[in-house]
Amino acid sequence: MEITRLPALSDNYIFLLFDPQKKIAAVVDPAEAQPVLNCLNRLNAELVAIFNTHHHADHVGGNNSLIRHYPNLCVYASEQDQGRIPGQNVFLKEGDQVEFSDRKAEIYFIPGHTRGHIAYYFPPTNTENSGELFCGDTLFAGGCGRLFEGTPEQMVNSLSKLRALPDQTRVWCAHEYTLSNLKFAVTVDPHNLELQKRVKEVEQLRRENEPTIPSILGIEKQTNPFLRWDHPALQETMGMTDPVRTFAKIRGKKDNF
Repeated sequence: MEITRLPALSDNYIFLLFDPQKKIAAVVDPAEAQPVLNCLNRLNAELVAIFNTHHHADHVGGNNSLIRHYPNLCVYASEQDQGRIPGQNVFLKEGDQVEFSDRKAEIYFIPGHTRGHIAYYFPPTNTENSGELFCGDTLFAGGCGRLFEGTPEQMVNSLSKLRALPDQTRVWCAHEYTLSNLKFAVTVDPHNLELQKRVKEVEQLRRENEPTIPSILGIEKQTNPFLRWDHPALQETMGMTDPVRTFAKIRGKKDNF
């Protein structure tokens, strides 16, 4: 399974999964159709599936157009999003699996950003490849999504599930928010040397107009304040020890950053 990152809209990423032997493809969160169609044409591939993480327009905006081009598409999304995903015909819940190419993805129910948000995690199949996590807008490189339809407690539970995955997991989040996220992160975790190092690396990448996605989960665990709500240094900065309240305070500060 090959993964192609397709820029879309102002700062979105669409991810196209490709099986070069079978010449089939699947797409994660098609914000718009044309970048997907262009890539399919280059690869001479047939689109067989859409994997949606949640219902927001910048993640499902291309669904209907892609369905017109490929009427037999399987459109996967959360059962909690029934009626909110264009063309959805497969309804997923925690613990389900989906298959593409030679890989199977495990479904994680991760509400918080929205009430029906899910993630797709493809575990590694051997020592030569990493796990692949498609987490929409729940976990970002250096950040997390706003709580539009969920509570801090839900988001902490959801991020805990993702944090428990192996360190080498590649994190394919849907927006190029990394630099702004890290500029905020240093304001709440100012003594984190790994974070300071990461800011410089990301600043260099963005100066060269290079993407910062995928991220690596092990790096997120060290530098992302939204995965560190139970770290003593961060709790001390926030002036509290309860994990959910610590997370909520960090999220509130980010909302006003």
